[in-house]
Amino acid sequence: MPEIVFVPGATGTTGMEVVRQLVEKGVAIRAGVHSEVNADKVRKLGADPVALDLTDVRGISAALDGVRKAYSLSSFFPNLAELGANFVEAAKTAGVQHVVRGSAIGADTPDPITLGKWHRAAEEALEDSGISYTIIRPNVFMQNYFNLYGETIRGQDAFYLPQGDGRISMVDVRDVAAVIVAALTEDGHEGKAYEVTGPEALSNDEVAEVLSKVTGRSISYVDAPEDAARQGMKDAGFPGSLVEPLLELSGVIKAGFVSAVSQTVAEVAGRPPISFEQFANDHRNQFQ
Repeated sequence: MPEIVFVPGATGTTGMEVVRQLVEKGVAIRAGVHSEVNADKVRKLGADPVALDLTDVRGISAALDGVRKAYSLSSFFPNLAELGANFVEAAKTAGVQHVVRGSAIGADTPDPITLGKWHRAAEEALEDSGISYTIIRPNVFMQNYFNLYGETIRGQDAFYLPQGDGRISMVDVRDVAAVIVAALTEDGHEGKAYEVTGPEALSNDEVAEVLSKVTGRSISYVDAPEDAARQGMKDAGFPGSLVEPLLELSGVIKAGFVSAVSQTVAEVAGRPPISFEQFANDHRNQFQ
């Protein structure tokens, strides 16, 4: 019987790419899903879907039955740490031998922002569990530029963020997934924490220049005042509990605290990380 690797959120930004790369390696995948619609999508990706509710420890444990290695990720909500701890408890009960935890860059700093505190609490639950683990701390995703800002880029040739001229060593999700897949399928990553970045740190003005070049349009970055960004998120329906943590994240970007470039992708995935220009070319249609 082939070894089964568990992947939650297999239709999400990271989970889908992890599934794709595991399928390419011929790995058998059990994927946690919340709905029948997602279950069908997961089957088409090549994974075996199973119902997953991260608030139900017993249910998670049942989903992990027979699994030796698992990926763990909690959605960006205030109960992120609680859901991460639930997964750890269930994994321990089910006898999972290794868990790869998706976190965020900066979670291990002495005084992290709110999002970092949530992620660090989830990391600590895993570190204290006795289960072998690897922690993955990616920087801001390049994919945010079409997932979160694509509507105004397509409709207004502009995107609006309160990030000043802060530089970001943003990373392509394909590179993040490659590191996760390595940690799930290879030995030697136990007990390690990896910061995952792209190959360069760009300001949003430089991002706009790349997008303009790739699309053949004049795309602008607008440095939005914080109050305007706050109101914009509220108008867009962001839960109130997430607005201030997201503004905190923009604040650390503006201050230049997420500009460091790591060598993780080259060292773990064995290839250079994807540049923003390559990303933009690969996803040109998402900006049209």
